Amino acid sequence: MTISSPITSTSLELEHLLTSLPDTPDRETIISELDVLRSIYGDQAISRWHPPSSVGASVSQTGSISSNTVRYGVTLSLLPPHDAISFQVLVTLPPSYPATSPPQLQLLSRYIGAFGVDADLFGSIIKTFMSVNGVEWNPGLVCVFDGLQSVLEIIVHWYEQQIESKKAGEALREQNHPSSQLMESPEIDSSTSIPASLNTQQVTLPEGVKLVEAEPIVDRKSAFVGRACRISTPEQVPLILAFLMEDRRIAKAAHPIISAWRCQVGNYNDDDGESAAGGRLAHLLQILDVLVVVTRYFGGTLLGADRFKHINQAARDALELGGFVETKSIPAGNRTKGGKQ
Repeated sequence: MTISSPITSTSLELEHLLTSLPDTPDRETIISELDVLRSIYGDQAISRWHPPSSVGASVSQTGSISSNTVRYGVTLSLLPPHDAISFQVLVTLPPSYPATSPPQLQLLSRYIGAFGVDADLFGSIIKTFMSVNGVEWNPGLVCVFDGLQSVLEIIVHWYEQQIESKKAGEALREQNHPSSQLMESPEIDSSTSIPASLNTQQVTLPEGVKLVEAEPIVDRKSAFVGRACRISTPEQVPLILAFLMEDRRIAKAAHPIISAWRCQVGNYNDDDGESAAGGRLAHLLQILDVLVVVTRYFGGTLLGADRFKHINQAARDALELGGFVETKSIPAGNRTKGGKQ
């Protein structure tokens, strides 16, 4: 399933982004870096990031800046002979970038060419500046270009692995008699999908962050698990999501990190491929400084609109368990496990 991109690619909007940057000590440094990126990748490759319309009023009218956090998208193309394939990366610059904080990178594309993005690839991009084996960041120095180049190398390697795996599967099928049952492509070893050095550094939760996990809601073999925690800055969010993606059980779920967060300097939600689910979570966050994540494990049966009810309930269970919202009396039938609610 493809999703529409929240990025628009126009030179006019890029100019709007440049003129709308917050008035911070590093404003000129960020403008200079954006000019360099534009000269390298082209005007159409750099564009404002438009958050989902359900995010909320704390996002400014430019659609790219929440408080002093800067967000923009970059469209990159693979190297020849795959240069017709492109993908999109979201760049988030914390208010303290580049003085005391590195940028954050997130892969927006769900598909690269004909191949669906897997959890390992998504997680490796999030960890670009978090791993000791990733891209080095020095306080005070801009480094978005270095991060994007690292992302490009990772994705080229991943894409070529997918092609090789597909070829191997086709070769195996050709060896069988046409009347025999077609063999599926061999499962890809995720440790070879990306450079091994990026898988050796385990991500830990930010100091002081404690995740609570609610009991799963099960319906027709699908399971929905809610998790929640208190956050103090938006910069903690990608670290927490990366920590969750380190868990193989979560990473292999159909929709591992449907999430929404609210903080004093902004808010955001992510559907994680489950259309409109992130926006439905966001309305639960009437309090500040909380991240809520729901993992959906698909059981093979389509649940229709019931899935949104379960996603909301799993999120509310986690928020109540963590003491982030007042516990309300909910009829026992609404929490039944193992059957349609």
